[in-house]
Amino acid sequence: MKFGSVDNPGDIDFTLPPDHPDTLKTLRKNPSDKFNVFVGCAKWNKADLKGFYPRGTKDELEYYSRQFNSIELNATFYRIFPPEQFEKWYDKTPDNFKFFPKLSQEISHWKRLNEDINPVVDNYLNSAINLKEKLGCIFLQMHSNFAPKDFDRVVNFAESWPKEVPLAIEFRHTDWYNDKTIAKDLYQLLEKNNISNVIVDSAGRRDLMHMRLTNSRAFIRYVGANHKSDYTRLDDWVERLKIWKDNGIEEIDFFVHQNIEKESPLLSAYFIKQLNDNLGTELKIPNDDSDSQQTLL
Repeated sequence: MKFGSVDNPGDIDFTLPPDHPDTLKTLRKNPSDKFNVFVGCAKWNKADLKGFYPRGTKDELEYYSRQFNSIELNATFYRIFPPEQFEKWYDKTPDNFKFFPKLSQEISHWKRLNEDINPVVDNYLNSAINLKEKLGCIFLQMHSNFAPKDFDRVVNFAESWPKEVPLAIEFRHTDWYNDKTIAKDLYQLLEKNNISNVIVDSAGRRDLMHMRLTNSRAFIRYVGANHKSDYTRLDDWVERLKIWKDNGIEEIDFFVHQNIEKESPLLSAYFIKQLNDNLGTELKIPNDDSDSQQTLL
């Protein structure tokens, strides 16, 4: 994942910004007794996650899904898979596993939420729902040049999205967050429609760290820099997530990327251990039962 990468990550101030003033208010409106945490990578193929799979692994997804409890499914951004493919993914994975698929680029980047996207959305959902109870939160990632001048398209999309299907949206144009009037309207729209506001933690785009939750789900896309700071950044996230847990958050969806993706499982394993130690989760630590476990640095 090259988005937000920098040449010298050691020069970046990775301090997590304070929470938006309305984040804890949002969590405290409807505090939940439920608490679920999903941590995963963006891909499962062996070419990207080199060294993660034991020698002789025949089915990568089957193995991956027994190490992690979720996957941020980026493959669905590039094409809409037929229902049969989602059925196969469903059958290969254990009961507690969830997929978090990205909406097709035809919706976000080509048609850019135009009024004629409804048939494409319906086609996508007709396939994705074959994941049944293993379908986590679908997410929409808008292009970085999709600006607030097209806010009306976001309104139409948010209000027409089927409410029974969880949705998160990632905006990359800086004006969505740095213009206070626009940001306020956006947050209200997302809250009203129970849509999660994706937080992107990337070295080169600290402006996207809005720290504004719009419902009881935190959807976080974390991009490591293949640098020793990756660990301390995750430590800071554990502290923040503990605060959100103490204030009634229902679900945390945390997906680890790296510019060199083969290190994503290694960093994820460290993060999961910290969650287990500090938040009381009981997540499996990937490859914890394997002698082939590597170290990141």
